[in-house]
Amino acid sequence: MASPSPIVVISPQFCVPYPVDLIISRKVMSLSEGSFGVTDVNGNLMFKIKGQVFSLRDRRVLLDAAGNPVVSFQQKMLTAHRRWQAFRGDSSSSKDLLFSVKKSSLLQLKTKLDVHLASNTKQDSCDFRIEGSWFERSCTIYAGASSTIVAQMHKKHSIQSILLDKETFAVTCYPHVDNAFIVALIVILEEINEDRSGND
Repeated sequence: MASPSPIVVISPQFCVPYPVDLIISRKVMSLSEGSFGVTDVNGNLMFKIKGQVFSLRDRRVLLDAAGNPVVSFQQKMLTAHRRWQAFRGDSSSSKDLLFSVKKSSLLQLKTKLDVHLASNTKQDSCDFRIEGSWFERSCTIYAGASSTIVAQMHKKHSIQSILLDKETFAVTCYPHVDNAFIVALIVILEEINEDRSGND
């Protein structure tokens, strides 16, 4: 059986031929320095997310373990559906656009987001989709309109996370899937859902 072609959105360096379990922790207390940390199951830092909370546009930068910007994302202002755009590195230039994420409909009880790669200019069909219940912290990321799963998220409760006052959830990235892309999607998902107060 031929191995599935790798799903690379940000960089092939984040694709590995085996499933990867990542732990994403949101530091609830801190506003300024990195708002998320991403480790593997052994506690090794894989990524961190820095955010400018008080900037005009919500903007976040995903850094690798060495602190290099991998992808940056920001909310697109004045759009009917909450739409986030992701750019290569620390850029916000349209030529570096990698993908965009938006709600698939305005009224939602369950989470359903459409992901369009930059090459998909027509956007008549999504390249990836995210479905599930953010409230229960369980979401699945699918390739396009198919039932092919590329990653799954589930909430992780531990004594540690309760003591440290962090929101922690685990994401399993399937083999040959760009881990940085999946982390970026989960953070955007969190931002869209935290932003419930907006009239969308």
